[in-house]
Amino acid sequence: MKVLVTGASGMLGRATAQALLERGDEVCVFQRRPSGVPCREVLGDVADPAAVLRATQGQDAVVHLAAKVDVVGRWPDYARANVEGTRAVVDACLTRGVGRLVHVSSPSVAHSGRSLVGAGAGPADPAAARGHYARSKAVAEQCALSADSAALAVLAVRPHLVWGPGDTQLVARIVARARAGRLPVLGTGAALIDTTYVDNASAALVAAVDACGPAHGEPLVVTNGEPRPVLEVLTRLCLAAGVPAPGHRVPAWLARTAGTAVDAGWALAGRQDEPPITRFLAEQLTTAHWFDQRRTRELLGWRPEVDLDTGFGRLAQWYADPTGS
Repeated sequence: MKVLVTGASGMLGRATAQALLERGDEVCVFQRRPSGVPCREVLGDVADPAAVLRATQGQDAVVHLAAKVDVVGRWPDYARANVEGTRAVVDACLTRGVGRLVHVSSPSVAHSGRSLVGAGAGPADPAAARGHYARSKAVAEQCALSADSAALAVLAVRPHLVWGPGDTQLVARIVARARAGRLPVLGTGAALIDTTYVDNASAALVAAVDACGPAHGEPLVVTNGEPRPVLEVLTRLCLAAGVPAPGHRVPAWLARTAGTAVDAGWALAGRQDEPPITRFLAEQLTTAHWFDQRRTRELLGWRPEVDLDTGFGRLAQWYADPTGS
């Protein structure tokens, strides 16, 4: 197939584009800066309808990953990248006659701050979503799924906490905090959380491209299906990177209170640097969030091939030799 991947300068987008190439698809990537993926590339802003229209010409399917995922920022910036960008992608698909759209979302669109234990996908809820990122992604998912029709089959795939070698989001931030001695254990550290190794997440998105059509019009959460205590996950990531594991503990109630105060302070001051804690981060690290994968695996015909222990080993190898020489 001819497949457009937006947001291929990010770890998951790049891995997905490469996986599609390796199986023989004709791939085009679209993002603001060069991705390094050896295929046709269109540079532009996903919120620019004309640029998106150019990128979607002649495509059979689109995997839409481009998004603003920063920890802090102004609502208009999230709305432009995530909401307006998704609308531009949907409109371009309809105009160009693209038959399949795999919209990459996030489980945070249905997370209200309470524990999720063996949960299904659940509907996106902008009103209950926590923070600008989750709220904007919830609106974007609703926009994408509302376009599902006989002309355009849409699947919303929500990979949860994707990590792997070269990750500049989750892993890099954890490692930087640990190296600086600023990675505490929030609460007991015993809350069970799902994560997803990057190769599994990209394979699921490739499977979604194939399944989209017979499967359509609903969200699917993707994870490794191996819930682990949050403290174990943080410790294993730190050990892989050769930095100190989390040490001192902060009570959950204090972390959430501090996160709320920091959110307000950063917003009032208009600060764009990364804060020490946010309410969303405190909730993510002190509540369980793991998901029932049966529906996802049934519809996509997919199962993760890289277990977490193997993934931690690969991450350690990467930190030991990032060039792979």
